[in-house]
Amino acid sequence: MPLVLHVDSDRWREHLRSTWNPDIVPVAKGNGYGFGNHRLLAESRAMGARTVAVGTYFEVPPDSREDVVVLSPWRPFHEIPQSKNVIHTVSRLADLVSIPAGSRVLIEVQTSMRRHGIGARELRHTMLLNALDRIRFEGWSLHFPMGPRGTSGNLREAAELGKAAQDVRRGPLWVSHVPAQKLTDIGDDVRLRMGTGLWLGDRGALTVRATVLDVHSVRRGERVGYRQRRVSGDGHILVVSGGTAHGVGLEAPTAAASVRQRAIAMAKGSLDAAGMALSPFTIEGKQRWFAEPPHMQASMLFLPSAVPPPAVGDEVGVDVRFTTTTFDRVSMN
Repeated sequence: MPLVLHVDSDRWREHLRSTWNPDIVPVAKGNGYGFGNHRLLAESRAMGARTVAVGTYFEVPPDSREDVVVLSPWRPFHEIPQSKNVIHTVSRLADLVSIPAGSRVLIEVQTSMRRHGIGARELRHTMLLNALDRIRFEGWSLHFPMGPRGTSGNLREAAELGKAAQDVRRGPLWVSHVPAQKLTDIGDDVRLRMGTGLWLGDRGALTVRATVLDVHSVRRGERVGYRQRRVSGDGHILVVSGGTAHGVGLEAPTAAASVRQRAIAMAKGSLDAAGMALSPFTIEGKQRWFAEPPHMQASMLFLPSAVPPPAVGDEVGVDVRFTTTTFDRVSMN
C-alpha cells in the first residue's frame, strides 16, 4: 500500500494561476517539490511560461520547448547539453573565460548568501568585461537568503547590487526570494525564480496519507521491531506505509535561530538520545511516537491503549517536508 500525495487539483491550479505572471520563472528541481519535475514542467507550460529553471544539468529535460535556466553554476568539468535552449549560470571569473564562446550565460553576483557569485568589486574586472563580448549575455543572477532579515533587507540589497551590475552591462535581473509584488522596487526588467511559493504556496490543497499495513496488540515491556525495544505501555503497534526510502524520518540540521527554536531543538535532541522520536504520522489528531526508527518502506508506531487503533487498510495523515519526500503516487483529485 502506498504513501500518497493527494492534490485538490482545482484549488492547487487556482493558486498557480493567481500567483504566476510573466515575470515569474517556475523552478522544477530535486524531487519536484514532491510532485516530480515532469509534472511541474507540464504545469509551467500550461500556465504559459516561456522559461523554466532547474537545479542541475542532470535535470535539463531533453525535449524542452522552453528556455531552461540551470541554477547550479557551470564548471569546466560539466558537459554542456547540446541544446540552444539552455541558459548557464556562471559564478566565477575563471569559468566566465572558460565557457565556450556563444554560450547563453547568466552572470551570478555574490550576495549576502555567500554561496556562489562574482563579488561586487570584481564586476569591472578586465576578465569579465572581455568575456561579455564572447558570450551571449542573458542577464545578472542574484540569489538572496531567507530568514530574520526579511523582505526589506533583500530588496535593499537587490536594488544596490542590481544597479552596480547594470552599470557594467544592461540586462535583466534574475532574482530569488523577493516578493513578486515588489519586483518594480528593484528595477525595470526583473524576473523572479519561484519554486516553493508557487508549487507549495497553498498547503491546504495538499494532503499526504499513509496506509495502515498491520496492527498488533502489545503489553508493556514486550519487545518489538528490529532493535527489540521494550514498549512503554499497553497498546498497539501499527505498521504504516512510508519509510526512509520515501524520506520519512530523515532530517536536515536544524535551522533554529531564536532562543525558543533552539530550546525546542535541544529538547527534541534529548528525546532522540533517549530513543524516543515523534513520527510525522497523525492518528486521532495527534502525532504518534515511532516504536523504533523507520524502516526502508514502512514505519512502526506505538499507539497507547486509550486510543482505538485504525484497521488494516485505513489511511492516516502524514506531515512531511515535501522537498525531501518521494511519494509512491500523486493523486490529482
